[in-house]
Amino acid sequence: MQTKESLAVLSTGEMGRADAAAVAGGIPGAVLMENAGRAAATAILARFAPGPALVLCGPGNNGGDGFVAARHLREAGWPVRLALLGALENLKGDAAHHAKLWQGPVEALTLDGIPALLQGVELIVDALFGAGLDRPLEGAARAAVAAVEAVPVPLVALDVPSGLSGDSGAVLGNAAFEAALTLTFFRKKPGHLLLPGRSLCGELVVADIGIPDGVLSGIAPACFENAPPLWLDGYPWRGPASHKYDFGQALVLGGGVMTGAGRLAARAALRVGAGLVSVACPRAAVAIYAQSCASLIVAPADTGAEYAALLADSRRNAVLIGPGLGCGETSRERVLATLGAGKAVVLDADALTSFQDRPADLFGAIVGSCVLTPHEGEFARLFPNIPGCKVQRARAAAALSGAVVLLKGGDTVIAGPDGRAAITGNAPPALATAGAGDVLAGLIVGLMAQGLEGFEAACAAAWLHGEAGAALGPGLIADDLPEALPRVLAGLR
Repeated sequence: MQTKESLAVLSTGEMGRADAAAVAGGIPGAVLMENAGRAAATAILARFAPGPALVLCGPGNNGGDGFVAARHLREAGWPVRLALLGALENLKGDAAHHAKLWQGPVEALTLDGIPALLQGVELIVDALFGAGLDRPLEGAARAAVAAVEAVPVPLVALDVPSGLSGDSGAVLGNAAFEAALTLTFFRKKPGHLLLPGRSLCGELVVADIGIPDGVLSGIAPACFENAPPLWLDGYPWRGPASHKYDFGQALVLGGGVMTGAGRLAARAALRVGAGLVSVACPRAAVAIYAQSCASLIVAPADTGAEYAALLADSRRNAVLIGPGLGCGETSRERVLATLGAGKAVVLDADALTSFQDRPADLFGAIVGSCVLTPHEGEFARLFPNIPGCKVQRARAAAALSGAVVLLKGGDTVIAGPDGRAAITGNAPPALATAGAGDVLAGLIVGLMAQGLEGFEAACAAAWLHGEAGAALGPGLIADDLPEALPRVLAGLR
């Protein structure tokens, strides 16, 4: 069963602290390594038919895990060959201990010997380098990646596929194994969830190796995998005595030309449970919005004064501005007026791009609960020159802007100004379609209207968005997403 604690995502440094805390608490490192290698062998035995296996071991603790896995596979009757990168006598500590327990030959992993090692192999176990690798593969390890790519057999990676950064999900240099199955230990690392790492891990299994959950209290992780335990406790379900006015009123500012964006967002806000949803739009477009959904309230707002009058209604407690808005001075004025109205705010699309040359004006106006929802292009325009992986960039942008930042993509990251971050791993490729982002923005404002804080609303919306996309599958269009929500919400409840 998932809990918030089980969703913690640990950096490689934090994982090292977890290992150290377990050892300090009385669990020998050799026992942790035994448990890791045995868990890997157990997972392999459950998924693959017995056959000749090649275990590639590196010179550190990841290689030690490989020695243990090889021993257990051989004890289960598998023909196992083991190749070591480096000299056996150079192994240290727990890895050296478990290498001594391996009863078979230890072959050398060399450039010239790779073709012979792969002859007749039906499964490869990658135990060369773990998540803490911080440099590109080279020499025999780099050559092994190229050679294995040409061999049509499954590869099982221990911790992460070698060549992948456990912290960023990036391929170090230009070479990393692609696994059918990855076994990691205790908790996931960012590289398991961030792209391209997620795609290279194949099936991901997190094995319990005896590290007690209590070590997390000393680490205080602030990054999590986005899943319901992060936000479900405060989810605004209806009860027997519920009334529509108990669930807030969302206001969506719709454009006069790109009307589809505002209509998708408004429908999503309704489907996710906002009590009432209003659309403010130019008079010329009122009929378009009114005919799109009978449940919407549509109000003309050609002028700043008319829009200000709509904002002045205290019952409208959450506002989405940006989808289909258009860029320019008028849009900037509407954004600043929205931010000054004392409501929960979602800024998307053109509301962000309108400030690409004046980001300080935007950040200075952000107070209270605000969510920014850029894709990578919008992010680069608003937050240029922020380095690091996706989690680091989103966190830096949140700290700079004072808002929750939802950085969209196949590995959407949500970051708060307080340093919390969540990585969303359930978004299917089918969501790469026009209007899907407008639906996501509508989900966020609908949840904020119902009282969820910005971070929780953004996390919940991103997860629901991914689940709806997965339920629909290939061929979906953005119009389908709001209609898939009732089934997703019923399953969640």
